[in-house]
Order: sequence, then structure tokens, then C-alpha cells
Amino acid sequence: MHKGLLIVLSGPSGTGKGTVCQQLCSRQPRLHQAISITTRPPREGEVNGVHYHFIGEVEFIRLREAKALLEWAEVYGNFYGTPRDDVENARTRGHDVLLEIDPQGAMQVQKNVEDGVFIFLLPPSMEALWQRISGRGTDSLQVMKQRFAAANQELHRVWQYDYVVVNQDDQVDYTVERLEAILAAEKCKVKHHHDFLQELIKEGESIDLSLH
Repeated sequence: MHKGLLIVLSGPSGTGKGTVCQQLCSRQPRLHQAISITTRPPREGEVNGVHYHFIGEVEFIRLREAKALLEWAEVYGNFYGTPRDDVENARTRGHDVLLEIDPQGAMQVQKNVEDGVFIFLLPPSMEALWQRISGRGTDSLQVMKQRFAAANQELHRVWQYDYVVVNQDDQVDYTVERLEAILAAEKCKVKHHHDFLQELIKEGESIDLSLH
């Protein structure tokens, strides 16, 4: 059984990462989206164990110091992290794993995992991004400005990713198709077929052509 891919998707707040990930997973039955842990309180409609594992700060620090997190980050005063065992166990079973994390966490994954695939989701324009952030109606003006300023800073990390995909307004299906194309291309890389190629080479060398 081939080990599953590790797909890391990042992008500024407001680029539609959640919607894109949800649709991608619905179309890729063997794609497992890792559930992060966080110390922030649930937002309206969020379910523990579905959207996040909501835990206390003391427990988060215990997991972090035990090296049980593949990555972790502090964002707007709250901690977020990805349990290492959840990711590795799923990949060992042959499932591709999708991480929706910010660039700060993605850079840690790059240091801890040699074979990750890193994708940055972009807005069609920064004006469109501001409209998305300000149109939510759930945050104060100060928080919205903080999110937009953070987005500008995060764009400087884009050069450290393998792929970029622009999420155009009202074109989520197209965006998901681009991500599926990346997954398909990654699965065709030589490094993921080492054992099969070795067997094929041995088989070719063992065939006695004089009998044909």
C-alpha cells in the first residue's frame, strides 16, 4: 500500500479555504482532512470534533511540550495545532491527508515532513479580499483590519509553496478542479512508485526473449 500524500493548504483569511476544502473532500473519498486543535472558543455553528477539537490552554501546552503536534501557531491570541499521530496514522493507511493551516504552521510542517505538498490559495485581488473580510459581519472593524494586514504579510510567504491557486468569486468548482489536478500530478511522480518500478525493471530483465 502506498503511503498517502500530505497536502498543506494555506491562504489569507477570506480566501474561502473552508469551502474549498469541504468540496474537495466530498469529491475525493480517500482524502482525509485533519482536524486541528485550538484553544479559542467555538463560533456559532461550530461542532467540537468536526470543525476543531476545542481544548484548554493547559492541555495544549502539554501536547506541544510532548512533541505530539506536527505544527502549532498562535493566531490572534489563540493557539492552534495539528496532532502528529492523526496525520501519520491516516497516511500509513493509504489516505491522503489535507491540512488547512496558516503559513506559520505550514513552515513548521516543511521542517518536520520531507514529502509534503504545499498549496497557497489566493484571492483574485486584494480589494476582493477586503470585501470578503468586511462582508462577514461577525468581526469588529479593528479585527477586520488586523486580518487584512495579516493577509498582506502572509503573501510574502507564497514563494515557499509548491503551487498557487486563485479562488475566483463564484468559481469554487473550478478552484477544486485545479486542486484535484495537483493531487493527480503528485500521485504520478516517480518517487511515489519506487517499489513498482523496481519490480517492473526486474521483470523486464528476467524475461527470456529467446522463447518468444
